[in-house]
Amino acid sequence: MADAVKVLLVDDHQVVRRGLRTFLEVQDDIEVVGEAADGDEGVARTEELRPDVVLMDVRMPGTDGVEALRRLRAAGNPARVLIVTSFTEQRTVVPALRAGAAGYVYKDVDPDALAAAIRSVHAGHVLLQPEVADALLSQEVPQPGQGRGGSLTDREREVLGLIADGRSNREIARALVLSEKTVKTHVSNILMKLDLADRTQAALWAVRHGVAD
Repeated sequence: MADAVKVLLVDDHQVVRRGLRTFLEVQDDIEVVGEAADGDEGVARTEELRPDVVLMDVRMPGTDGVEALRRLRAAGNPARVLIVTSFTEQRTVVPALRAGAAGYVYKDVDPDALAAAIRSVHAGHVLLQPEVADALLSQEVPQPGQGRGGSLTDREREVLGLIADGRSNREIARALVLSEKTVKTHVSNILMKLDLADRTQAALWAVRHGVAD
């Protein structure tokens, strides 16, 4: 499975890890390369195994999922982290996404939908279940980049709208008839101008400020 999406499972409940592994191992294009029982082990195994996608729980003994995320981002690890958790409170959702999660789904997600979510975040998309996006958009605390949309060019606003639509750089390039390198430059400029950390924040900014639905 040379082209399979390599996945690491990080959850403190063995029964959850076993269930995830059992399902994912029957997928032709997904390979489970390892497991970890807490955030510390998750960071170490991610550095060791270099998975494409990490399925990360939020609440774990010791180092939790949010702190593990921060450490992976600080280390420049390229793995895409998909939060899979039973916690739906805004105080749990928001820090995880701000720490760099590529998506957030709940443990009662349909198995086929979970496999699709893994493929989606691996492709560069931002994946948020509707209630997660609602939780973020309902915040009253001012967000990074608020009120600075006027500094974007028309092309950058087009790119931003497509980011909010969940498009990868490759898909944006095709849609706008641009090179992928040019799209990457536009994305970098958008994040810099709006003082945002990642595509997740950019997508939410776009929705909040009417650039996308």
